[in-house]
Amino acid sequence: MTDEHAHQIGFLAWFRARFPAVLIMAIPNGGKRDMITAKKLKDEGVLPGVPDLFIPSWHLWVEIKKPGGKLSPAQKEIIPRLESAGYTVIIGFGARDASEKILNFLSE
Repeated sequence: MTDEHAHQIGFLAWFRARFPAVLIMAIPNGGKRDMITAKKLKDEGVLPGVPDLFIPSWHLWVEIKKPGGKLSPAQKEIIPRLESAGYTVIIGFGARDASEKILNFLSE
């Protein structure tokens, strides 16, 4: 797997097989869009930097990056704000790393 999309799909497949009763949802902030769609989403509240996935019952956000990937400036700004509001944010560098960090989170 070389791109974030593939890693997120792999992570979700693992997560849903391992925790079938736990709600996990994607936050569609990324991707290329035409200007009209981008404006509509911004007007509706889409905010750059919000992590890719949310697990409400665990108060947990998950950002998936490809191995070697880096956080954007918007992500570097929003993640501390989520943490100061009482959420945990996991940054997984690939599907395997994200899965391992979920298991570590649950064992704490």
